[in-house]
Amino acid sequence: MNPFVPTTTPRYAIIDYRASDEIKKYLNKLNINLIKTVKCCDLHEPIDGHPDMVMHPIDEKTFIVAPNVYDYYRSVLNNIGIKVIKGGKTLCRNYPEDIAYNVARIGRYAVHNTHHTDQVLKYYLEEANIEFIHVNQGYTKCSLAAVGKNKAVTSDLLIHEKIKSYNIDCMFINPEVVYLKGYNCGFIGGCTGLINEKIFLSTGQIFDKIIIDAFKQFIQSSGYLYEEASSQQIIDLGSIIPII
Repeated sequence: MNPFVPTTTPRYAIIDYRASDEIKKYLNKLNINLIKTVKCCDLHEPIDGHPDMVMHPIDEKTFIVAPNVYDYYRSVLNNIGIKVIKGGKTLCRNYPEDIAYNVARIGRYAVHNTHHTDQVLKYYLEEANIEFIHVNQGYTKCSLAAVGKNKAVTSDLLIHEKIKSYNIDCMFINPEVVYLKGYNCGFIGGCTGLINEKIFLSTGQIFDKIIIDAFKQFIQSSGYLYEEASSQQIIDLGSIIPII
């Protein structure tokens, strides 16, 4: 099972501690309880609350978490029935020392720069019969969002071409439409994703009519509703991780 393709409305969702009230209210209306991230002081400030930088769900019941923030998430997630396993790699501030857990999932594949994947995470994914696709991009979860079992959107051209060679239907989105404080732009995977079995959610609006029209058509052709959690510009929050 791909934990980023929920089959029902999740009980909880892990979200950046800086998410706007508008986004949080949207999720609460879906009856999703929110778990705010803890600041990871070892990462750069704009991404120090991004959940996809510090953890990866193997499945709906098992999470691998960076040692930097392990104690916090073990306490929080154990209380809701999630097994939390400490990863092997302690994250550091600069690339590529910050990418060990930022692994994308699409179908039966994990997409990452496998030279830098945390070895504990890699072990558990391979035990779950997940096959790795190597790409040079390290921020693959930031860059890629699953749209069902065999479709995806990405803001990285090389990822786009690579996963298409695996017969995955993929749409490229210009990353310039995504806001991330402190950077020229964010990544599409960090601000979009399936939030339940019906809705593909964006954190905000794409203010480019040509891009948004094509994007909505792609999502709707995949069998999902496209919804926006806020009226502001789409913002990279490092993914919203659902917990069923």
